[in-house]
Parts: sequence; C-alpha cells; structure tokens
Amino acid sequence: MAKHKGLYKQKGSDFYWLRYVGHDGKVIRESAKTTNFKEAQAKLENQRRAIREGKAPEPIKRISNFTFRQLSEQYLTWAERQRSFRSKRGFILQLVDVFGNLPLRSFNTMQVEQFQTRRIEKGNKPATVNRLLATMKHMFTKAVQWEMADDSTFKKIRQVRLLEENNRRLRYLSKEECKELLRNCNGYLNAIVTFALNTGCRRGEVLSVKWDNIDLTHGFIRLDRTKNGECRDIPINDDLKAVLQSITRRLDIPYVFFDETTGKPFNDVKRSFQTACRRAGITDFHFHDLRHTFASHLVMGGVDITTVSKLLGHKSLTMTLRYSHLSPNHLQNAVNVLDITGNADEKRTAYLLHSQAVN
Repeated sequence: MAKHKGLYKQKGSDFYWLRYVGHDGKVIRESAKTTNFKEAQAKLENQRRAIREGKAPEPIKRISNFTFRQLSEQYLTWAERQRSFRSKRGFILQLVDVFGNLPLRSFNTMQVEQFQTRRIEKGNKPATVNRLLATMKHMFTKAVQWEMADDSTFKKIRQVRLLEENNRRLRYLSKEECKELLRNCNGYLNAIVTFALNTGCRRGEVLSVKWDNIDLTHGFIRLDRTKNGECRDIPINDDLKAVLQSITRRLDIPYVFFDETTGKPFNDVKRSFQTACRRAGITDFHFHDLRHTFASHLVMGGVDITTVSKLLGHKSLTMTLRYSHLSPNHLQNAVNVLDITGNADEKRTAYLLHSQAVN
C-alpha cells in the first residue's frame, strides 16, 4: 500500500516505486532504487519538478550488483596515494576475508555490528576493531561516489558506532631494557629500533624514511610524509648518527631500511621485533611503544612538554599531556608557590627558577 500519492511498493520488492505523469500524459512507473521512504519521496519530487519545468526527467540510474571484493580492488588502487596506505591495506585485506563475496547492497547494520562482536571475542582490541570499521565506512563513502552502492546502504554502515577505546596505555622501557632489547636485535632490526628510540618516529615513518630526508652534515631529519600531514624536523643525536654512518648506502635504492632481496622498504617488522622482545625478556611491548619510550625519557629528563610535543609531531598538547606525570618534581614545585605559611615570595622565585631551567 502506498504511503504517499505516487509512491508505492510492489509485491516481492523492497524498493519503493514511483508513479507520475509524463509530458505526453502517460503514467510513468519506475523503481526508486532505494528502500528509504524519504529518499524515494525526494526522487519522485525531482521527476515531477522536471516535468513541470518542461524538461525530460532523468532516468534513475541502476547500480550494478557489485561485491565487496570488487569495491576493495578499486579502493586499493585509489588508496595508494595516501600516507597510511600500508596499514590501511592490511585492514582492507582483513575485511575482504570476511565480506569479499558479499554484494554491497546486502550490507546492513546488524551484520557489521556482529562482525565487531566476533572480532572482540577473537581477542582484538577495541582500537583495532575501530580501525577496521573506519576503513569500511570510508570504502562505502567512495562506493557511493563511484556509483557502486547507494546512499541507503551507506547509511546502514554509518549507523554502526565505534567502540570505546582505552587510550591511556603507556608502556615504555627503562634504559636497561632498551640496551637489552638492542642486544637482541639482529641485523637491520638493530638500526631500525635505534632510529625509533632516538627519534620517536612512528613505524611507518621509520620504515619509509629515505636518505634524502637525512642531513648528517647539519644533524637533522626532515619528515615530509607524517600522519598529520605536516613536515617535522628531528635532530640527530650522537647514537643515531653513529648508526646511520654505519649503514652502507645503495645509490640505486632511496630508502634507508629495505629488504635486500627485493630492494623495497619493509612493510612490517612485527615478527622479528617480537622475537627480539622475547629474547630480551620484555613482555607486553609493541613497536609503537618505542615512541612512548622516546617521549617518556625526554619528560623524565626534564624536557618541557611543549618541546616533546613538537618532536612527536602532535598538533596539540592534548596527546602529549599523557606523559606529564613523569616530569620530575613538576607538580610538587607548582603547589609550593601557595602562600599558606607566608613564604610565597621565596617559593615563587624557586618555582620560576626551576621552570626556566626546564624550559
């Protein structure tokens, strides 16, 4: 039964159908290609408006029955231009393993929420599941733009909410643990870990760094493909300089770290890194925690949060403030300026002198 004059459903079809009168007075019936009432209503009004204005109504485009695998092939080609392509490619392949042969028009909210539940039960962390969902959502955004899926399908995916994440994990190594880890890193991995510990770079930034980014003469590294899209300069300390000088540079390969069998940069070092951690007796530690280690030791060494934030490439201090509790005596010196005992001037002077020394 029609909910609106000129709008109805046919038996056996989930789509709404349009009924309107054309220029010649004949009744035109066509599928709205959507199960959403408001969308169908809008399409009906567009066709009627065209008739009133003396224009030929545009035929409603029929979207082919594309599968998720077909979308992934198109999306992978498009995503190669993105800085995060390496990690995103992994998420896409995981999604294809689950949804590869499923038609795009068959996706619904419950189906994707069940996928979230299965991944959590499998042991994935909320952050990992969220990255998968975010990748899927953007794939469907492009699918609509490329006319591989309609808006009604995308809206079902968009209704799935991200899981709550615990972003307060802060795992870092002591100096002794850092030394033990490096002792157990063989070959190229030793240089990669040293680079990460002394620059605070993300894994992708480390593995994609080129010799053109490194200026040993003036002592800095310029990263032009960072996560936030902005250039970042990182000073080269003595430890890192010694490692970089020890690497034999091949003129035919622009990358600092690469697979000698293929000549291409490493996609990942997860397996070799976990092996090194196990040999060193280090548990619950990931490659990204080397970045936490870099920041934590700077703060514990008295470097101010603003400088640490700049070295990490954070756009705001919000992310960097997670390390603030490691600053030695910072909070204690701050509360000492209170004038409870009448010695505020002396305490304020001491606090200002400390702050100037830190900054």
